Amino acid sequence: MFGISSSKEKEELMLVFDVGSSSVGGAFFVAQKSSIPRLIFSLREPIALEEKINIDIDRFLLLTIKSLETVASKICLRGIGAPSEVFCVLSSPWHVSQTRTVNLEKNTPFIFTPELASSLIDKEVKFFEDEHLAQYENDAGGIRSIELKNMKVMLNGYEAPNPVNQKAKMLSMTLFFSMSPEIFLKKIEEAICRYFHCPRIKFSSFTMASFTIVRDLFINQRDFLLVDIRGELTDISMIKQDILKETASFPMGLNFIIRGIAFALNCSLDEARSFFSLYKEGHASKLVEKRIGPIILFLKAEWLRKFQESLSNLSNDISIPANVFITANPELADFFIEIIKKEQFNQYSFTESKFQITFLGTETLHGLATFKENVVRDPALIIESIYINRYLLK
Repeated sequence: MFGISSSKEKEELMLVFDVGSSSVGGAFFVAQKSSIPRLIFSLREPIALEEKINIDIDRFLLLTIKSLETVASKICLRGIGAPSEVFCVLSSPWHVSQTRTVNLEKNTPFIFTPELASSLIDKEVKFFEDEHLAQYENDAGGIRSIELKNMKVMLNGYEAPNPVNQKAKMLSMTLFFSMSPEIFLKKIEEAICRYFHCPRIKFSSFTMASFTIVRDLFINQRDFLLVDIRGELTDISMIKQDILKETASFPMGLNFIIRGIAFALNCSLDEARSFFSLYKEGHASKLVEKRIGPIILFLKAEWLRKFQESLSNLSNDISIPANVFITANPELADFFIEIIKKEQFNQYSFTESKFQITFLGTETLHGLATFKENVVRDPALIIESIYINRYLLK
């Protein structure tokens, strides 16, 4: 039934997968480029948590693909229909991203053409791939570029929203690249195509998706931080003047807290997760609270220390934006927001002002998507569906 509509613009059924470091999500949504997406089904499957964080990357890949197959299978069994297109949005550690600036200056004026831009971009893509090739040289197939966004074009020092056919002596293009290991992308394609006919899966990064939605939603805030807290990693992206300048990651997320509790109490990961849940919700007994309280305070301090180090590495002697937008598991967002709010590392000299934190949850995203009855509101999948609907459709 999808693809047939009485309106001038047809509605299409889209499928998106969200692949992170601790879970895989999937959603079916109805897309119409001039409107907003309507999510009709979503679910999320955890990636099995290992006791040690430094597990073999091949095993981590195996566990991730296993969760992806589970999600794809469950979605397929719903019998909703065949998607027109399939998308896969990757979070750390499954992609590498970078912002690069291309400059061209000549003594005589030249005309900015699509062909000129393409030739400069192709060279920059090659430089980007060569820089990271050694990291993946032992992987079968090497690496694959999955994303390229031209964020800003400047001619003669001035921003040019419509630069084609304009004359200039100086050109500057700010580009955002993402790439992933070929072996990982192929395994994703194989897993999804077992359940859905998809000649081509379109890949992109959660970094670009979340940046774009925040930029569009908060048009008066041109400088901000994006903090994406997943299971194994936390990503921090700094945006200045609507440009995604840089991203830093550190290997601490929710699973760092769970493993820390399990190690300190000499208990299983499931018991640690239960203790943490009880403590966070204020339902722990006095005995449990007395045992676990100091442990969580220590783990909070360790996470904050790495957060501070990452901010320092991003700053490069410039101020850190005060507006912070956080994406995280809705049940855990408050826990990490409180850590950031209470930090004590000279915010007023290090940042523009005291942090103003916004959680990118369903309330913030209200009105940007609609939902079929009883659909699970998954913030990451909502963000990705909005992004795809606005920018990635044919």
